[in-house]
Amino acid sequence: MKILLIEDDELIAQGIVSALSNDDTQVIHCPAAQPGLQLIHSPEQRPDLVILDLGLPDKDGMDVLGEINHPHHQTNHLPVLVLTARDTLAEKVRGLDRGADDYLTKPFELEELQARIRMLARRFKLTSHPCLKIGQVTLDTASYTVTVSGQTHPLPRREFALLQTLMENPGRIFSREHLIDRMYNWDEEVSSNSVDVHIHNLRKKVGTDFIRSIRGVGWLV
Repeated sequence: MKILLIEDDELIAQGIVSALSNDDTQVIHCPAAQPGLQLIHSPEQRPDLVILDLGLPDKDGMDVLGEINHPHHQTNHLPVLVLTARDTLAEKVRGLDRGADDYLTKPFELEELQARIRMLARRFKLTSHPCLKIGQVTLDTASYTVTVSGQTHPLPRREFALLQTLMENPGRIFSREHLIDRMYNWDEEVSSNSVDVHIHNLRKKVGTDFIRSIRGVGWLV
């Protein structure tokens, strides 16, 4: 797993890099927002997870969150853990609303930071195999793309989560409720036909017969 740490406090950064780096985890430290965003927007250098301070010297961390989670950017699936001294309830709510997947305030214990990273790794399946392949369909979990017969399509976050769920469990039927749980956070508004819309959009990319419907039950591949 590759972690990008955007933190301007050198002592804090050194402690985090030392605590998290091991054979399975690479930690890249950027002391400011712009070099971090350059890595995030580079498909070749993009990390699996971002630890983001909010009080950065060149750009407010809230604006960095907004840029990462912009709906038209391929980075909007990237998990972000905010690590900041801004500890008011209003700031926490604002950060989560801007797209943070977790919010930890300073001062903090390294053990708690490590536990939260493990939680995000499980939630986003960061330790799973980067590619899933069924027939002519290959899902790249690192780049959030699907390739069908040599043609590659980028996937929005929710379409990716839906297709990943189905392809990790071939032959298993998933209900509408289960797929909604995989695609949406608990506090997000969900329309009644959201699953149908995402299935329809995915079928345009993977073929109409790849995702099968079981009337009144659910979907499977």
